[in-house]
Amino acid sequence: MNQSLNPWITRPATADGADTAAPEAHVPPAAVISAPLRGMVEPDAADRLASRTVSGSASLWITGAHGGSGESRTADLIGGARVTGHCWPVLQDGSKPRVLLVCRADIRGLTAAQGALTQWASGAAPAVDLFGLAILADAPGKTPKALRDFAAIVGGGAPRFWTLPWVEAWRHGDSTTTPTVREYQRFITDLAALATDTTPRTTI
Repeated sequence: MNQSLNPWITRPATADGADTAAPEAHVPPAAVISAPLRGMVEPDAADRLASRTVSGSASLWITGAHGGSGESRTADLIGGARVTGHCWPVLQDGSKPRVLLVCRADIRGLTAAQGALTQWASGAAPAVDLFGLAILADAPGKTPKALRDFAAIVGGGAPRFWTLPWVEAWRHGDSTTTPTVREYQRFITDLAALATDTTPRTTI
């Protein structure tokens, strides 16, 4: 699908090519797609995430595209976040929930995320304010090129996306320690900024 912005660019360059922001400045990636697209074909029913009504409130709802996606691990990283149990959340008061979709970086996880994003982009999902997709490594070491390429394709269908490395401590049950690697620190910073952004967003 066409993209007007590069999802890997966090801020545009000035007209003369110079970047006038302070070296340490960082803002979340700009949204490539901010709302469902006209003419997008709905996925088959088997490829759609279910939806369910959730009670209470959250700064961000974490929706796993499949079982084992890292939904709970991701929610632990973000203050005020809650999981949705691999379903699109529907709020009881009718307001639009802020959602982060998560998946693993294996073929099953990426395919599930692709189906969920197609569902969202076609308008077949409940109305949500989708922040983007977080792709969590499924194994230690470098992700094979074929999967990295597929992840870039899948992530291009989300408003923005983050690829996050393997965390060995999680394998041993340590869910309380926030990873110190740069990718996670930036990811957490991005989501905090997006969650506190009060700028009106595109609605459908």
